[in-house]
Amino acid sequence: MEKDQTSGGGWGSAGVVLNKMRAYILVVCLQFGMAGTYIISMVSLNHGMNRYVLITYRNAIAAVVIAPFALLLERKTRPKVTLPIFWRIMALGCLDPILCQGFAFLGMQYTSATFASAIMNAVPSITFVMALILRLESIRIKERRSQAKIVGTLVTLGGAMLMTLYKGPVIDLLVWSNNSKSKTTSHQSPNATASSPKHFLLGTLLLLVACVAWSGFYTLQSTTVKKFPAELTLTCLICLSGAVQTLVVALIVAHHPADWALGLDSRLLASVYLGVVSSGLAYYVQGVVMKTRGPVFVTSFNPLCMIIVAALGSVILAEQIHLGSIIGGIVIAIGLYSVVWGKSKDYASPVSSSATMKSDAQELPITTTNSAKLVIVENGN
Repeated sequence: MEKDQTSGGGWGSAGVVLNKMRAYILVVCLQFGMAGTYIISMVSLNHGMNRYVLITYRNAIAAVVIAPFALLLERKTRPKVTLPIFWRIMALGCLDPILCQGFAFLGMQYTSATFASAIMNAVPSITFVMALILRLESIRIKERRSQAKIVGTLVTLGGAMLMTLYKGPVIDLLVWSNNSKSKTTSHQSPNATASSPKHFLLGTLLLLVACVAWSGFYTLQSTTVKKFPAELTLTCLICLSGAVQTLVVALIVAHHPADWALGLDSRLLASVYLGVVSSGLAYYVQGVVMKTRGPVFVTSFNPLCMIIVAALGSVILAEQIHLGSIIGGIVIAIGLYSVVWGKSKDYASPVSSSATMKSDAQELPITTTNSAKLVIVENGN
């Protein structure tokens, strides 16, 4: 009996540990999936696929794949789609599919997949600022955890600016990257103009716009999933909304039938992979984690994606990595993990626990004003 109890206790403790680590495991897996997004989409765009056609296929496939699971698994728990929820879904469909994905793909064509994934590391900092404005994050200036989040945000933005303003010499991470460069460039579209300094600067600005749109998407999704607690249905509706809105744009800029043709090539692979992994699974995982951890936590693991993309981009795409990108990426990673450290202290502090209990009882965040300071109590994230 004692042996059985010990064994049961061991399994029980392991279950507790896995439950605590679930959010970390999910976001790490999410970063591996997003790394594939940069590589596969870059290959498809280099082969001449229109970015809005890719976005339309991506979101349409995601909606079709997620719809059966949403209909079956959430048929009893799905709330009604009210008019305010409808407008939120339309806004989410515009923020990510049209603005973020559209600007990100164009900016990536002007720069590189590695550079794009590195610049996207500014998303957590921008998300943090938005969360502060909307009172979804807690700040106490005199506490180290709050100081770490503020300093980390500033350091991250500094790293992004460093990558923008300084390129530096080319760093060959892999010996065979130069050998594969000629093979890869022969498949690139004539529109790929990453070598032009003007296009590089324009691409960087487009990527920063995509960062702002992505941060807005995360912030709005974190509040919407609380008002509409059916993650699969919400994911399906966001993808459907994005597909419809992007289709309108795609029909204007890509009205030739050849632009929409799919075969057993990189176009089909990109459409299916981005639809299933990058939109369907990603939206669902983000929604699940953000219900308990908040939007800043989800975006704080982006440096892992940057490292994976840098390795794969050097091998598959033969991309050149500049010294400025490496230094800026390191600076961004330091800033982000400073934010993560501050967030981890939020969940370990008594103040955060009481804030979570209060926010579970109320949908809106609570603001308490003191004569000496303003305390923004974190929402149930």
